Amino acid sequence: MIPLRDVIPSRTTPFVTIALIVANVLVFIYELILPAEDLRPFLLTTGLVPAHFTWLSAVTAMFVHAGWLHIGGNMLTLWIFGDNVEDRLGHGGFLLFYLAAGLAANLAQTWTDPASVLPLVGASGAIAGVMGAYLLFYPYSRVHVLVFFLFFVDVIDVPAVLFLGIWFVMQLFGGVGQIGSAGDMGGVAFWAHAGGFVSGLAVALLFRRQTRDWT
Repeated sequence: MIPLRDVIPSRTTPFVTIALIVANVLVFIYELILPAEDLRPFLLTTGLVPAHFTWLSAVTAMFVHAGWLHIGGNMLTLWIFGDNVEDRLGHGGFLLFYLAAGLAANLAQTWTDPASVLPLVGASGAIAGVMGAYLLFYPYSRVHVLVFFLFFVDVIDVPAVLFLGIWFVMQLFGGVGQIGSAGDMGGVAFWAHAGGFVSGLAVALLFRRQTRDWT
């Protein structure tokens, strides 16, 4: 299932969501114009290599992507869910939340595969945090998704809680399937997705409780 849009309009202009998308696209354009021999060193420097963890690379890795599908899927998902979460958290709060969720996601992946020497890249961990917060803030929203089944292609309307719940379970199963794998196999960083999602849920829950206390 590929999400296309949700049904909740933004109440404010999502400046931070737009800025994050622009930043990611600009970095990707830079990757495209790099000579082939310079791309791998760039990914090793800006991506997070768990065996050589640094806090700086844990941040820069959120803005680097491995291909068109990678960045396209991530930026579409950020656009769908980010604007509404930004509405709830405010612009500054959303930026801090996004970066914190990305760090939590990268730490989760590092913890599960600390010997890996492959660079972890992509915004998906931070975006997973946005999805977790969206689930808590807007559980009754609906998401229009593109579905494929053999030769059947259609757009269907799915409750957000169902779509996001299924997505999270898939990340858990994928992460469990990677347990015991060698640190140089690569693939999808399922534990980064799961860690980001859980951190987003936790922050959103804390924010909602504090908001109730203030009102």
